[in-house]
Amino acid sequence: MTPLQVKTNIVYKHLVNSEKKIVVEQGGTRSGKTYNIILWIIFEYCAKNHNKVVTVCRKSFPSLRATVLRDFMTILESHNLYSEKFHNKSNSEYYLFGNLVEFISLDQPQKIRGRKRDLLFINEGNELFFEDWQQLVFRTQERIILDFNPSDEYHWIYDKVITREDCDFFKTTYLDNPFVGDSIKREIELLKDTDEQYWQIYGLGERAASRSTVFRYSEVSNIPEDSELIAYGMDFGYTNDPSTLVSVYVKDRNLYIKEHLYRTAMTTTDIHKFLLDEDLDSKPIYADSAEPRLIEELRRMGHNIFPSLKGRDSVNAGIDLLKRYKINILSTSSNAIMEFRNYKWKEDKSGALLNIPVDTFNHIIDPCRYATYSILSKPRFGKYTIH
Repeated sequence: MTPLQVKTNIVYKHLVNSEKKIVVEQGGTRSGKTYNIILWIIFEYCAKNHNKVVTVCRKSFPSLRATVLRDFMTILESHNLYSEKFHNKSNSEYYLFGNLVEFISLDQPQKIRGRKRDLLFINEGNELFFEDWQQLVFRTQERIILDFNPSDEYHWIYDKVITREDCDFFKTTYLDNPFVGDSIKREIELLKDTDEQYWQIYGLGERAASRSTVFRYSEVSNIPEDSELIAYGMDFGYTNDPSTLVSVYVKDRNLYIKEHLYRTAMTTTDIHKFLLDEDLDSKPIYADSAEPRLIEELRRMGHNIFPSLKGRDSVNAGIDLLKRYKINILSTSSNAIMEFRNYKWKEDKSGALLNIPVDTFNHIIDPCRYATYSILSKPRFGKYTIH
């Protein structure tokens, strides 16, 4: 079977023609990006090389098995290339034309940080953290391919990958895939009138905020001098979760957020010293009320720290309060930006959004809630009070 006998679309041609180390394929639904990348791996890369290691990766193995691994096996079988003797099912590996093709996920850290590879394909790269990308890239010698749906308009892929000089970036939609039937096209185009965000992301393949993203925000270079400090917010962590500190300012209907601390393995003494060193010992700080011992220890050390105001459903109440303002984050507050970018609502099995935030990416967001909810929800903050 030669490449000329394989039915492909424009994604395949992108890979054939690109001379860059990294190729990023951003696409809407049914653009054929994943399927054509697999075709290229089989009929261009593996068919023309020998003794290479190809790694195909996705965040979770069930998702990997149900999508890209299934496509790979389907293509091999449909072109009479599959042989059970070359398939190591227990390790999810296949030996193709003398090359090793392995399928791994991020829940297999020993493989991610294991042997080197020649070619890396990251499927649905928007599911990964930047640190995952780095670990994979450090061990890739020749070429990297990444595909994704643009469901997060602030994703690190835009800032840290497609801006590289050694990267080619392409966008495709269902209209670039000649094998999509008319009935599927009509279903996709119904999104124009039923769900504008879904149409933007999955129809047009364009950047847009995910429906599940809790907050919209802007990055700013400074906090206006005439803004008013609401308070500082603090969250406590230790081994895996960081201790964090933010300050929140208000001007008109704008909140301004500055990150001061984001660090693990801090004792009470470490926090005390940090606050002294940063001249924050007298600043009003609202901290997680679930940690009364730590708050009391810091108060006895002379700090102006209080338990945050909490009430019935205070998490959602705090989120609702934050969303009444335009959120602005200092561009130097990298962890705050990362968390606001990734903080999302839970979804049920059908994909419907639940009014419950996912309990992650909240080490900065929680202290923002503590500071704002503890002050703005009280009838003593002038024109900014929420009644």
